[in-house]
Amino acid sequence: MKPDVSTTEAKPALAALWMCGAIASFTAMAVAGRAIQQELDSFELMFWRSLIGFGIVLAVVLIALRNADRGFVTIIKPTSPMLHLTRNLFHFAGQNLWFYGIMVIPLSQLVALEFTMPIWVALLAPLVLGEKFTMRRLFVALLGFVGILIVAQPGVQPLTSGHLAGMLCAIGFAMNVMLTKRIMRADSVICVLFWMTLSQTLFGLILAQWGGFTWPSPAIWGWLVVVGLTGLSAHYALSSALGLAPASTVAPMEFLRLPVIALVGVWLYAEALEPLVFAGAAVILLANWVNLRGVDTRRLSS
Repeated sequence: MKPDVSTTEAKPALAALWMCGAIASFTAMAVAGRAIQQELDSFELMFWRSLIGFGIVLAVVLIALRNADRGFVTIIKPTSPMLHLTRNLFHFAGQNLWFYGIMVIPLSQLVALEFTMPIWVALLAPLVLGEKFTMRRLFVALLGFVGILIVAQPGVQPLTSGHLAGMLCAIGFAMNVMLTKRIMRADSVICVLFWMTLSQTLFGLILAQWGGFTWPSPAIWGWLVVVGLTGLSAHYALSSALGLAPASTVAPMEFLRLPVIALVGVWLYAEALEPLVFAGAAVILLANWVNLRGVDTRRLSS
């Protein structure tokens, strides 16, 4: 039986539409994060972001219970609580570093450094997932490091805590991806999101007490809602795109986020357009492309 050509051709187009949604969500989250951190620190921001997300996920779980023959505990029960906790700690750390980074370095630089996440996955997967370390992985890592040097320009401009935050957040996100991959072998998306939003609400609340908890003013409540919604919509849109097209097709689409966020930085914050940031991002993109060429894309798209 011949495949439906029209359906096959439509999938990449639909994946591109989902990626437009993901890019719009990530961009809105960055703008909202900057507005919120005029009043709140990143821990307080993460508390409200996660609390809003938890409310949404809880509502979804309760709606799902109406059409399910399983109980509430069965739906959210994790197979490995410690694995969930470890995953959520890395994601929480990475997200806090990302929110910190958007305040201290240009948005384009942060996003370019964030794009090294797949390279860290390639480097750390042998330790976390037991995958084989190859010369291709080493080449990808070296190429990615060259891209980082071009973006950060050490010796030309001072390296700041923002550059360090950008690299560390990429490592945190890489660990999150790998641990999520292990968790998803046994647990559902709803289970993952439930424990992620609940645990990170608690993490944010506890750490926000460190400098004294600040209640948000009415002026930023709208921005908090934007961060809470886009935090979920960005990852839902990205996951939907990956469900329609292979990672080798979707990954290059995500790099459109760099020119978009760079233009937003110019428009809203008068940030300079740095050609070397784009050059470094191109090298990082090349490293990610080389890495994807060495992976079974059929497996990645499943």
